[in-house]
Amino acid sequence: MTSECFVHIALPGETTFVTAGRFALETDRHGVATGRFVYGKSYLGRENAVPLDPMELKLSNKTYETRLLKGMFGALRDASPDHWGRHIIERHLGSPRPDELDYLLHSPDDRAGALGFGVNQEPPAPKRTFNRTLELERLQAFADAIIRDEELPQDPDAAQVQELMDGATSMGGARPKAVVEDDHALWIAKFNRKDDQWNHARVERAMLQLARACGIHSAESKLATIGDRDTLLVKRFDREHTVSGYRRARMLSALTLLRAEDTHQDRAKWSYVLLAEELRRISDQPKADAHELFRRMCFNALISNTDDHPRNHAVIAMESDWKLSPAYDLVPDMPISLERRDLALECGDMGRYAHAGNLLSQSARFLLEPQEAEAMIAELEQTVRDRWYEVARREGVSEKDCVTIRPAFAYAGFRLPISADAV
Repeated sequence: MTSECFVHIALPGETTFVTAGRFALETDRHGVATGRFVYGKSYLGRENAVPLDPMELKLSNKTYETRLLKGMFGALRDASPDHWGRHIIERHLGSPRPDELDYLLHSPDDRAGALGFGVNQEPPAPKRTFNRTLELERLQAFADAIIRDEELPQDPDAAQVQELMDGATSMGGARPKAVVEDDHALWIAKFNRKDDQWNHARVERAMLQLARACGIHSAESKLATIGDRDTLLVKRFDREHTVSGYRRARMLSALTLLRAEDTHQDRAKWSYVLLAEELRRISDQPKADAHELFRRMCFNALISNTDDHPRNHAVIAMESDWKLSPAYDLVPDMPISLERRDLALECGDMGRYAHAGNLLSQSARFLLEPQEAEAMIAELEQTVRDRWYEVARREGVSEKDCVTIRPAFAYAGFRLPISADAV
């Protein structure tokens, strides 16, 4: 069985789509999927044409082919919806497991990055009737009406808000979210869940601010009250408002840069060290980005952010050059162990061990001298120890929640002598 779609792209400086090429997904009788992509001749003839992926899908008239990732090229997979978005699509299609092409075709136009997809050659991709960008003020009004149990108008936006507000415990680890427009910018609204151990919105906002205090370039954010719950708004760094619309930055996840699956079976490729090497190949500012990545790796270790998986790191290109995106999804976890905690990505000679010595062990791969790396780790450790509580309280995290998350910061095992068992 073969299905296909056209791939559209918003080129640097533009707010409208052009057709870049065609993607076909073929599944044989054994269930093995093969993806094929070919650039259009007219696209290759453009002076301002850019590759979808400068490493794996370079501008060429060849037909690219892959059997990895269920036949999906990484650059296309990065434009596919996350867990919550997939849940929304499955609900509306009435299918528990659409194929990967269905996810692409039924995603909203406000997907991450600069790509669009459609069954017609002419762009743009068709607009969806659900999961659309909302105005913050309108979202708030709908949410308030839901809380008051008032009848909602019969339109797709009302249905979307109802689903967001009702879905707070329906997806396990997935967090209900929507894209909203406010103050001439697009924001990702991340809703608290009813089963959260603490006020997630306020804690994540505090971590983004603490990261800035640690010299990390983190995403812009603000807090809002939607209905009866706090909501974190994270400004989209892949969009730039202009008088003619929003410019779109191309975006590739670390998962794509590492050519990895997002399964535990492929976890050997999940590595900060390998990611630093890939940044040196793609980034326009390799040394600065390598130093920034090292700082983020250490920060994640110091706040016990064990959800620092490769989808939570990315590079973007608003123009032609690629660079590390602002940091996002910075959240503390509460592991049981006080002696050893592991990150999601390998960070040194001892694998994923979130320990100062392990972080230091491969610092040269981040283009740092040993003394530079040691000083950076010490500076970050001191700032996290001294500032986390102050920042959390300033951002409205309750005293009760501060007591709950306190063990996450600069945990005791970060400086423990390394035993032979840890190696």
